[in-house]
Amino acid sequence: MILFDELIELVRKLRSPEGCPWDREQTRTSLIPYFIEEVYEAVETIENRDAEKLKDELGDVLLHVVFQTVIAEENKEFTFGDVLQNIRDKMIRRHPHVFGTDPASSPEDVNRIWESEKSREKSGRILGGIPKGLPELHRAYRMQQKAASVGFDWDKVADVWKKLDEEIGEFHRAVGEKDKDAMEDELGDILFALVNLSRFYDLHPGMALKRSNDKFYRRFSEVENHYNEDKKNIQEASLEELDTVWNKIKRCEKNI
Repeated sequence: MILFDELIELVRKLRSPEGCPWDREQTRTSLIPYFIEEVYEAVETIENRDAEKLKDELGDVLLHVVFQTVIAEENKEFTFGDVLQNIRDKMIRRHPHVFGTDPASSPEDVNRIWESEKSREKSGRILGGIPKGLPELHRAYRMQQKAASVGFDWDKVADVWKKLDEEIGEFHRAVGEKDKDAMEDELGDILFALVNLSRFYDLHPGMALKRSNDKFYRRFSEVENHYNEDKKNIQEASLEELDTVWNKIKRCEKNI
């Protein structure tokens, strides 16, 4: 706690008239892009299982928490004590199976209790606690989770597969009619159905897409490296040539 207090005082100093001009002029909203970037860097480090770097990235995230709270203190809105008490009280409320008498014998029971309490805190709105600024795949996943927590869900995964086929058919029809608005609407329904499918298989769609993005980035970078090493211009390569190099890289990956 001494080090934490020292970090708070450090940020207060940076924000003071004798501090740093850049830090002093920052606002809640001006810090948002940096905050988001630090969170993503922490997530990437977790995925890379780099504990040493994670120590550094978590510190960067914590700095933003402190920064935002110092700004709130300056505006006389809330204090660090308020932040800590709020999260402590919230965790106690959402764990009545630990700190109360509500039984929970499985992770599913715990999730039900958590979502029920969270909904109550958000004035009873089931979807009220989902930030609209979430990446859309994650937002869809959370909406489906919350709806499922009150029983609004497919009975079995076969029904989800059927729904996906139905949405693909509707998209094909919209394409045939060259109706751009309908195409966008139906494509969204396909993605929403895919999110449902991933949920039934206990997979997160955002993480699945990230894996595919990372895989494509890695392989295409290798294609670029191939042409750079041969001192050839990739922009002059034919699609057939690019496919040949791509497939070679793909085979090499699978043989590792």
